[in-house]
Amino acid sequence: MKKVTLLIINVLFILSCFFISISCVAKESVSIGIAVEFMDHAASAYVSQYQGWFEEEGLNINSYESYVTGMALASALGRGDIQAAYICLVPAINAYVNAKVPIKIVAGTHKYGYGLVVDSNKVKSVQDLEKEGMRIGCVTEGGAVDVLLRKTIDKYNLNEDKVLNNIQRMNPPKQLLAIQMGRLDAAFLPEQWATMAENFNYHMLLMSQEVWPEMQGSVLVVKTELLEDYPEVVRKLVKVTEKATDWINQNPEKAAEIVAHQLSLDGEYTLPAQIKDIDMSMVEFNADTLLKSMHRLDYNMDIDSANVQDTINFVAELGYIRDAFNVDEILELRFLSE
Repeated sequence: MKKVTLLIINVLFILSCFFISISCVAKESVSIGIAVEFMDHAASAYVSQYQGWFEEEGLNINSYESYVTGMALASALGRGDIQAAYICLVPAINAYVNAKVPIKIVAGTHKYGYGLVVDSNKVKSVQDLEKEGMRIGCVTEGGAVDVLLRKTIDKYNLNEDKVLNNIQRMNPPKQLLAIQMGRLDAAFLPEQWATMAENFNYHMLLMSQEVWPEMQGSVLVVKTELLEDYPEVVRKLVKVTEKATDWINQNPEKAAEIVAHQLSLDGEYTLPAQIKDIDMSMVEFNADTLLKSMHRLDYNMDIDSANVQDTINFVAELGYIRDAFNVDEILELRFLSE
């Protein structure tokens, strides 16, 4: 009788271990949707996708969507089918506060990545932005480049009303087309669009490095639910992003080729819905331009919490979020230290 009892106990123990193992496998093999910005800001995601590193790490990516601006991506973050995103810091803050999207920043992806390009026949200095009738392109209020615009006004003591009266709000590809047609005198743009404007004889008057030292560009965010229920999935996302970031820095020319391919109108990549109605026939995402653009970013996963706090405070001062909040609410950087 004792032998039978022991046999039953052993069988039950083995079965329990089996079912626990199956449960853990199922739990950590959850499928996730990833969103990115249609820019070289998301180079680590583009490289990881192209190289197949998400799959190699065992991540089950069920959708991969791109958005023409961080603000458009921030709006999409509220959807249940997007669990992770490579997004500019400022739109991430807006999504967290204004749309109440439960997200955590788990890593940085780059610093800088924005600039002011000008028609040098019209704009000789930053002060020229105040001139009546100056045509200045910028993204919608609350976007990262718009916040850079406001930093520029502060840093150079410009007349806020005069500058803002000259602003024409449009997304980056529309700004680029307006530049081609001679309809803008200056434009605040994110990379790679700012560097692309130089191909149409525009001059890079300011880069974000000059206006905002140590500016955090983009970050990797995940939904809080994913972090709490599937921490191993988040750990793998950070690991893949770190691998891609290191590879980009070690292989800049090849990385530029990959990003150019992923953004190419002739490639297999699906264009964001926001630019499908724009004639992009004159726009070329070539590797040389992407390489020049990517050199203007610092692909680095480290995050300075004090810098992020300063960004939160500044966005609150501008009235783009209701109130400032403590940076610890949105940062979860434990996977970076592993």
